[in-house]
Amino acid sequence: TEPERTISFHVPWMDDQGAQHVNRGWRVEFSSALGPYKGGLRFHPTVDDGILKFLGFEQIFKNSLTGLPLGGGKGGSDFDPKGKSEGEIRRFCESFMTELCRYIDASTDVPAGDIGVGGREIGYMYGTYKRLSNKHGEGVLTGKSPLFGGIHLRPEATGFGTVYMAQHAIEDKLKRSLEGTRCAVSGSGNVAQYASKMLIQLGAKVVCMSDSNGVLVFEEGMTTSDWEQIIVAKTVERARLSSLETRVSGKYIPNHSPWTLPDLNINFAFPCATQNEIDGKAANMLIEKGVMGVFEGANLPVTTEGQEALRAHRDVLYIPGKAANAGGVGVSGLEMSQNASRTYWKREKVDAMLKEMMAGIYQQMKDNAGEDGTLEEGCNRAGFLKVAQALKELGWVY
Repeated sequence: TEPERTISFHVPWMDDQGAQHVNRGWRVEFSSALGPYKGGLRFHPTVDDGILKFLGFEQIFKNSLTGLPLGGGKGGSDFDPKGKSEGEIRRFCESFMTELCRYIDASTDVPAGDIGVGGREIGYMYGTYKRLSNKHGEGVLTGKSPLFGGIHLRPEATGFGTVYMAQHAIEDKLKRSLEGTRCAVSGSGNVAQYASKMLIQLGAKVVCMSDSNGVLVFEEGMTTSDWEQIIVAKTVERARLSSLETRVSGKYIPNHSPWTLPDLNINFAFPCATQNEIDGKAANMLIEKGVMGVFEGANLPVTTEGQEALRAHRDVLYIPGKAANAGGVGVSGLEMSQNASRTYWKREKVDAMLKEMMAGIYQQMKDNAGEDGTLEEGCNRAGFLKVAQALKELGWVY
């Protein structure tokens, strides 16, 4: 399957020493059947057009499940923000948006954040867009600060939504709650941070978070104080988890992920780092440990081999990212609506709408799974059928 359009461009920028660099940028506009292209921008050295195509394809069906009029797309650059100064990141974002701005519009393509692109980067890009276009209050980017058109709860939405989805599945299928369960969270970025926060609020024990260098293990569960220290390290200090061992109650284990620690006892897995982090070996290890559910906070974190292992054990709940982490793009869609109506919604209202959206997605999965199908099968059917029907009614397939 090919996207409707793939845009590629070069992004020149200058470092703090005055040296010139050039990175590549892309925007994959995959499907506009349900609405304007919608999907995040990722800044990471592994980004290329192939990765963005498979993420954009998945985004089509995720957006479909939200019930909002959103198409699917994805974009980004092979720029590595790690180790860069704030000035270097700002200059890169300005250069990136200088090229991207000619292709985006509130009714055409509305990017958001992803790995390496948070509120700071969205702010720099939106500031550049405003200066170039002389358009203000436009819903042309989501994930903005509430100071200039952003919506409350957007930073929390993906992580919170993943936990809300897990809560529905666990209560419905396992007839129990998250309270007292041991939950492994991978990653330490936006999704992992707020998935962990909501799990703690619901009484679960978050037994780990991770980054690309290792795992911070909390055998007795992460405390609120531990969580706050991680937030400071990641959002203010831009530090690695290894620097936190003396400031939190956890133990840092280098050169591992949560899925390679044989002695880490867990009930539920929340992979929230990146794609392909749980392979077949890791999935089988989770199954041997007696894990009861895997809920994808990241996009496609389970490999094909890992998925096959989970499907072979139908007693293990498995909800793919197109459903489990759809809360992020769902609240982005709400931000677009808020911008279009020139209004402003309170945090409590947005949270209620997010909860309602995740409940609706869970019901779609359940209804489409039928009596003998899994939630994963129901998720894939529900997302696909809506897009297929739209293509037929538009006359794009016949």
